[in-house]
Amino acid sequence: MNSRLPVRSVMLASSLALVSGCGLLPGSAGSTDITIWMMEGSVTDEFVKAFKDDYEDKHPSIDLNIEIKGWAGIGNTVTAALGGKDTPDVIEVGNTQVAQYADSNNLRDLTLESVRDLGSKDWLPGLADPGSIDGAQFGIPWYAANVVVIYNKDLFEQAGIKTPPKTRDEWIDDTTELNQNGNQGIYLSGQDWYTLCGFIWDEGGELATESGGQWRGAIDTPAAIKGMEFYKELQALGKAPKDADHTQPDQAEVFAKGKIAQIISTPGAAAKIEELNPALKGKLGFFPVPGKTADKPGRVLTGGSDLVVPKNSAHRFEAVQVVSELADEKWQVELAKAMSFVPNKSKLSAAVGGGESIKAMAKGAAEGRATPNSPQWANIDVNNPFKPYMTAVLQGKDVEPAAKEASEKITVALRDSSHIG
Repeated sequence: MNSRLPVRSVMLASSLALVSGCGLLPGSAGSTDITIWMMEGSVTDEFVKAFKDDYEDKHPSIDLNIEIKGWAGIGNTVTAALGGKDTPDVIEVGNTQVAQYADSNNLRDLTLESVRDLGSKDWLPGLADPGSIDGAQFGIPWYAANVVVIYNKDLFEQAGIKTPPKTRDEWIDDTTELNQNGNQGIYLSGQDWYTLCGFIWDEGGELATESGGQWRGAIDTPAAIKGMEFYKELQALGKAPKDADHTQPDQAEVFAKGKIAQIISTPGAAAKIEELNPALKGKLGFFPVPGKTADKPGRVLTGGSDLVVPKNSAHRFEAVQVVSELADEKWQVELAKAMSFVPNKSKLSAAVGGGESIKAMAKGAAEGRATPNSPQWANIDVNNPFKPYMTAVLQGKDVEPAAKEASEKITVALRDSSHIG
């Protein structure tokens, strides 16, 4: 999963704040145009219209201009906008991108507003932590999404499993039992590094650590290696390829054939599965990725979006006001309902309601984390060192030297502005 999940909602906030700065939509005489950039897939058209109408009704002097941006090339687009003159007033960014943009010194410090007005102590860590750089809050959490386990209820029933597992040990036992009658207990691709992150964190390991302003890879520690060993144990209970990620082949398409008991994915995959195989409609269940103990689910990588305010915005007060509205309870709940996202605060999840899938995702989000807060983390996506490491271990290479080699590659990526070779 790209740690940036659908972001259309956040674009709404960005558009709203930026209209006053760019005036892309002409307003009435004397009005302030606030321009907001939101990302494709984050909001529905209905949500954008409802927010815009409501906000402008309460603030007659404000005209919101909400622009929806695509993810392709968005990093360069935002970086150029932050350093330019015609800067939008509010921008939705992926939660793990905040450090990259903050490193340019072109974002507003919103720490005061976070503590005083926005209830920062209740934010989901996986959204709040990436937005905080050296103790200053630059990104305001907007929404979250994370993986859950999607399972075939019929196959669970055939195996005599009445309730989903709540611990890793139960998960292994149940998955082993599900391997019968030609069925696969789980389909877990060999390079699903997002899932591996959660297993590493569950063991107390880290992906990378920082000391004296320098980052180094840390997946060669004993704790992180335990996470990889659990991944190998679980992955062996299915027949997914060891040298590919979840898109090759698409795991939803494989699951839709009806012989796979479980996949690890965002709940949105269920719609595609049911479309491909209507016979599975109503037969899909959801539960959080199990943890080491039953009292809380396992760690997951939190994807989602934060809202930022550029320093060059000509309307700082208005921009912060728009962000505050988008991040507050009313619109958090509305966004979560419209997009099946998790709100920025755990306590709001109950107000969203929703079915089994949303409840499972919300439980997982409470234990969610983000990737390391390095401005260079984007380099990891260029030639990802996690993937060949995972494949090597799954194909029989000793885990310790493989982990050491991968950690060294992570260190190079995080210390150098160039891409990994």
